[in-house]
Amino acid sequence: MSNTSEAIDNDTVIKEFIDLFAQQDATTLAPYLDQDIVFENYGSPVVKGRENVVSLWAEVFSTMERVEFTTLNQAVNGDIVIAEQIHGLALPGRPFAPIKNMAVYRMRDGRIVEWRDYTNSEYARTLM
Repeated sequence: MSNTSEAIDNDTVIKEFIDLFAQQDATTLAPYLDQDIVFENYGSPVVKGRENVVSLWAEVFSTMERVEFTTLNQAVNGDIVIAEQIHGLALPGRPFAPIKNMAVYRMRDGRIVEWRDYTNSEYARTLM
């Protein structure tokens, strides 16, 4: 069944993508993002386009001393990937903050075309 192989591919793509965050090099994210990606981190402005999303993460990486994303659970249904994650972030000189996150990705041709992060921003601020 074609959906099974598609689901496996999308599962792998997102796992590889998440592992890249520890490198803190935004350019490594670009090949995983569709040119027309829409990134929405609730509570923040929507970011459209690969270059803009890469620029956003370059800024985050330059601000943070440490960035590590871990996937706890991940479910795939065709072109949709839902991932329960811990976004570990540390500002310089501050403790590592494990922030709970739920991410929803819509894939197209092996790339992320929509990415929505659901995080409790208020709680995240108390950790950082």
